[in-house]
Amino acid sequence: MKILINLLRSLVVLVLLISNFSCASKKDVLLFQDIETINQFDYSIKELVLKNGDLLDIKVFPLNSEITAPFNNLNQDRDSELPVGYLISAMGTIDFPLIGTIQLKGKTKSEAVAILTEKLKDYIKDPVIQLNVKNFSISVLGEVNNPGNFVINDENATVLEALGLAGDMTIFGNRKSVQVIRESDGKRAYGELDFTSIDVVNSPFFNLEQGDVIIVAPNGAQIQSSAVNRNASILISLVGLAISVITVVSR
Repeated sequence: MKILINLLRSLVVLVLLISNFSCASKKDVLLFQDIETINQFDYSIKELVLKNGDLLDIKVFPLNSEITAPFNNLNQDRDSELPVGYLISAMGTIDFPLIGTIQLKGKTKSEAVAILTEKLKDYIKDPVIQLNVKNFSISVLGEVNNPGNFVINDENATVLEALGLAGDMTIFGNRKSVQVIRESDGKRAYGELDFTSIDVVNSPFFNLEQGDVIIVAPNGAQIQSSAVNRNASILISLVGLAISVITVVSR
C-alpha cells in the first residue's frame, strides 16, 4: 500500500516539474534579432491624417493679440462641461470662427494648417497656426504588464511607444504576433507585427493612428503552460483524493 501511495506522490511531483519547464526560449523573447540589417531600411515618419471624431486644439498666434482672441477662447468657461477644442464632425468638418465650415477629414496636419492659414489671411496678416489632436488615444491588451487605454501627446508615436506605456510585453508575450486593429470610416483593418525582425518598422501599422487597439498574443510556452497547469491541477486533485481514500481504507 505504501508503494502505491509513494508512486502517486511521485506522479504529482513529476507533473509539477513538467509545468515548471514549460517556458519561452531566448529566440522567442529577443526583439529585432536581425537589427544589424537596420541600415537597409528607409524609415520615414508617417504624418497623422485627421478623421471624424478627432478633437483639435487650434491656436492662432500671437496669442495676446485682440485680433486672434475669437479663435483661441473656445469653450474657456470653467463651469462648462463641453470639450475644449474643435471636434471633426461625422461630415468631416469643423466650424471655425469667422471662417465657417472647413473640411478637414482626410487631411494631414500640415495640410489642415495650410488651409486654415490661407483662409485666415483675410482677417489676420501672416497668421501662425498651431494644431494638435487632443484625444489621440490607443488601447494595449493581452500579454503586457500594464494593459489599458492611453492618451498620447506624440501624434507620431509608434507601437513601440505604446508597448512602453503598457509596461512592455511580459515574458509570455508572442513577439512574432503583435496585432493591431484599426478603424477608419466605419471599416476595420487588421495588421500583424513581428518584433523579432527589424522589418517591422516598414509596416503601415507600426506608426499609430487615433483609436488603434494593440493586442499582444500569448506565446506557445504560455499556451502550453496554461494547458499543463490546468491538467496538472486536475490530476493533483484526483491523486490527492486517491491518496486520501487509500489512507482511509488502509487503516
